[in-house]
This record gives sequence, C-alpha cells and structure tokens, in this order.
Amino acid sequence: MKRIVIAAFATCILTFSLSCKKGFLDQVPDDRLTLDETFRNRNSAEKFLANVYSVIPDEASQRFPGSDNNIGEWTGGSDEAEYDWGFVATQNINNGTYDASSGFVSGFWTTYYRGIRSAGIFMDNVDKVSDLPNSLKVQYKAEARALRAMYYFWLMRIYGPVVITGDKTISPDASFDDVQLPRSSFDECVAYVTSELDAAMVDLPLKASNTNNYGRVNRAYAMAIKSQVLLYAASPLFNGNTDYSSMQNADGKKLISDQYDASKWKNAADAAKAFIDQFVPSQFDLYRVNDANGNYSPYLSTRDVMLVDWNKEIIYARIDAGITNRAYELAPYHSGYADEVRGSGGLGATQTMVDAYFMANGRSIDDPASGYVKTGFSDFQAPYDDKARRTYNQWANREPRFYVGITYNGSKWLNSNSGEVITETYNTANSGKQTGGNDYSPTGYIVRKNIVTGDWRQGGRSWVMLRLAEIYLNYAEALNEAEPGNADVLKYVNLIRNRAGVPEYGSADLPAPAGQDAMREAIRKERRVELAFENSRFFDTRRWKIAEVTDNGPFKALNISANLPEFYNLVTFENRVFNKRHYLYPIPQKDVDSDKQLVQNTGW
Repeated sequence: MKRIVIAAFATCILTFSLSCKKGFLDQVPDDRLTLDETFRNRNSAEKFLANVYSVIPDEASQRFPGSDNNIGEWTGGSDEAEYDWGFVATQNINNGTYDASSGFVSGFWTTYYRGIRSAGIFMDNVDKVSDLPNSLKVQYKAEARALRAMYYFWLMRIYGPVVITGDKTISPDASFDDVQLPRSSFDECVAYVTSELDAAMVDLPLKASNTNNYGRVNRAYAMAIKSQVLLYAASPLFNGNTDYSSMQNADGKKLISDQYDASKWKNAADAAKAFIDQFVPSQFDLYRVNDANGNYSPYLSTRDVMLVDWNKEIIYARIDAGITNRAYELAPYHSGYADEVRGSGGLGATQTMVDAYFMANGRSIDDPASGYVKTGFSDFQAPYDDKARRTYNQWANREPRFYVGITYNGSKWLNSNSGEVITETYNTANSGKQTGGNDYSPTGYIVRKNIVTGDWRQGGRSWVMLRLAEIYLNYAEALNEAEPGNADVLKYVNLIRNRAGVPEYGSADLPAPAGQDAMREAIRKERRVELAFENSRFFDTRRWKIAEVTDNGPFKALNISANLPEFYNLVTFENRVFNKRHYLYPIPQKDVDSDKQLVQNTGW
C-alpha cells in the first residue's frame, strides 16, 4: 500500500463529484453506476479514501482560509498574531466584521460535511471491493470512521452543536428538500464522537507500521482526539454556560446545557491519563536533544520538536503540508540579502504574546521577582547566536521558548549560509514597513516558531497537528478541575517546564502555585507559551470563555512607522472586536434557510 499523500490525492480525478451546490447535505455522486464503478477495484477505492483524508486542513497555509481547503484563521485570528495583508480573513475575525453569509463561515461547514458524507459512503461500500484483502477493508473502514468523528469534532469547535447525520448514509436519490435535520445537543455530539472513536480504535493499528503509513489515522491519534473532545465538553463554554439557555430546537431540546457537571472534568482527565498510560514512554515522549557539546539544550529541544519530522513527541502531523507558505510569512523581508533568507515577515506577533513568555527564571514579567527590565539596552547573547549583541532589555534574559517563537529587532537570523543576517524591523530598516512595501511585520515582531534553519523555500515537511506536550497540559488542566491538589497536576506541568529549561514549580527557585485558582492560571500560562502559534490559543480563549477580555479592545505593537529610538514606543495597531456571539461561528445562512429544523446560534 502506497503512502497516502494528501496534497496529491486531494486533486485526484475521480469519476464522480462531491461538490456542494445547494447545502451541506447535497453532496452525493451523480448516479449509482458511478458509485459502483468506484468501489469495483482497490485502486479507485483507495483514491476515494484519500479524498476523505484530503479534508484534513493544511494549517500551514493560513493566508488562504476557508473555501474547500478547511484552512483556519486560528493564528492571526487569536491574540497571538496579526497578518500584514488585508485580504486574509483574520482581519474580519479581529474586527468582528463577519456574519452567517461570510465565505469562510460556510466553507468549514460545507467541507467538513463533505468529508463526513464521503467517509460514510466509503464505509458503506468498501466491502464491495473484490481485490482488497479483508484485513485492509476492516482497517480502512476504521480509518474512515475515525476521520468522520474527527470532522464532527472540528465542526463542534467552530459552531458548537452540529447536525449528526448518523451511521445511515443519506440515499443518493434523496432530494435536498427531503433532508430536514435538527442539530443534536452538544452533549449528544460529544457522546456520538467519542463512541465512534472508541469503535474505530478497535480496528486501528497502534501506530504507523512504517514510514509509508505516516499520515494515516492510528489508535494513538484517535485516543488523543477523544481526550480533546472531552476537554472541550468540560470547558466553561459548554459546561454550565447560561448564555445559550434559549438556544433550543423546535421540540424544546436545549442545544447547550446550562447545568454545570463536574464529572466532565474527570472524564477528560481520565481520557488523557489513559493515553499517557498506554503510549508513554513506549511510543511517545517529550522531545529532547543535546547541543554540539553533548549538553542538553532546552532551546534546541523546543525549537526542533516542530522541525524534525515524526519525532518521538509527534502524535499526528499533516504530511506534505504547504510549509513554505508559512515559512514565507516567518522569514523577514531582509532587503539586500540572498533569496534564501528573503521572505515577507508578514505574520507579526502581538505585544501581548511577546509579554506572555516567562523570564529565564521561570517567572512572568509582571512578577516583581522576575528581573524584567522594561527600558534600556544591554549586551545579551541569544541561544541561537555566537556572540552578545545590543538588545532591548525587554527581550533579554527571557526563557528559551521566547527565542524559538519571536524574531525581534536586532536578532540574528537562523540561516547564515550566505553570511550573517541581522533582522531589523524599524521603518527604514532591512525588514521595515517602508522598505518592504506590502511585506513587513505589522507589529515590529515576527513569528519565528516552525521556520527551518536553512533556505526557507525548502518544502516537503509535515505540519505538526498534535504532540504529547498538549496531552500533558490537557491532563493537568482537567485534573486540576476534577481533583485540585492531585500531585499529577504539578508533575505534568513541570515536565513541560523542565524540557523548556525553566525552573519547575515547587523548586527552590520557584514556589508552587497555591490553590486551584492559582494552578489554573499557571496551567493556562504554560499552555499559551508551550503551544504558541500551533492553533490552540484561538480555541482555548473561547472554550475558557475569556475571549471577551483577551481578544477584545486595543492591541499594542512597536511603532513600525518610526525609526530608532521612537520605534520602541508602543502604539495601538488595532482595536479588536469580540462579544458574546463570537464564541461560536454562525451556522451558514444558506443552510438555515434550506433546513427548516436548523436553529441558528445565539446572537446571529
């Protein structure tokens, strides 16, 4: 069996169309004969399955979200970052200028349901394939079942309760007007998705048997997704949230329960711990690497975990991702330098994200004992540099993950193949606003995480979608809510901190957070830094129900329209808009109009 190369197979020419002309359920083959022909032989059946896989989003290409590619606006649409270009849909997210008719709103709904429909068709028909071994029929069916469950979950993250079409695939002969289905409650969606993942796990391989099977869904990934589903179900947005009390189907069914259920946190903690007990360290472990002198390097470990394909921490990655799309955004403009170091620098980190990183002593910058200095300059050697350089004090003596994640004015660029390059982001500098024209950082900082150390145009690398560090943080968060004071909470947060090279909580240098509330805040801070720019923050602030604070109001940046020293002054680059209705996207208006049982989300 050849490896499923998603990007290639996504455009494979099949003998039927799965396009959406009227609504999310109007996605069936043109006729029965075409469907029968598709499942007549192994080759065309495997292409069909590859098409189901193609719905997995390529999140490395977030300049081009929505439509048929399912790419999200999660990085620039969160408080982590800002895109330079006005055409990127994140501008609509940040300004609150979208509604139920916006293209990207309907894009996710349509495309994920297309994948759900395709997975069902495959499961219904794969047994007909005469030249496919029974063992592969069972495995492929389990893969399709898991993919269908994942697509439901990814819809739930965006829209909340969704329409569960069930195991029975709607007949190709049914007209669109005949299909009238209500939304299931969020709890029903969770129960269905987790039960489907459980069923799929029985027949999924534990892990990829060889490199040719990278990119396939396996038992480990299905189990990890289950833990994520249960974490969302336990989170404040969906657990005891009274804001949606009036959102009900025609029969009076509440779509989101307004009753808090503490057992949901225990379910989430148990699911994450079950994953850890089964797969760590036999299959997964935190990625750690030594430097050239043989000493452990927190900087290299937290940097290269995103760069080394399928290392021991990676649970799942999207193969053949458009990684050069993201690299173009991360590589600064670097006017006058070789093409291999010249990008756009158009994905700027916000000041609030820069401030979120800890100091080298593991303390937040607002801690009086952190040693943070807000003004002035000092000679400081970054962990990727070969010498000390004059550095703005705000950026000196920060933790290793800061230097993995942020390119700042005066920092050395990672690729020195054509000579030393120092990135400068003030107005007339080599990567400044006036110099770059349409390509510059809108904040004065450039996201650095996930950029290769050589030619940024180098492709062929996968995009990390889930790694063990997130499971550890999921477990710590859920356990802190279910059993505050349990020793495992501190243990798993400290495993993350230890790998990152910052003092552990409860060590001689740093007291442990005292009480459940303080621990909750510590876990959220750790998650923000560890998973920065990995598409978690957008959903975390929403499920925690804090986005009205974190994603709303004035956002600060360096004064990119000025040269030194005025460049270092903070200015407001955008006043963002986030209110209660923005916690969930609206259901696409065309589907609400067509399906008379489909209830719109509150506020839309």
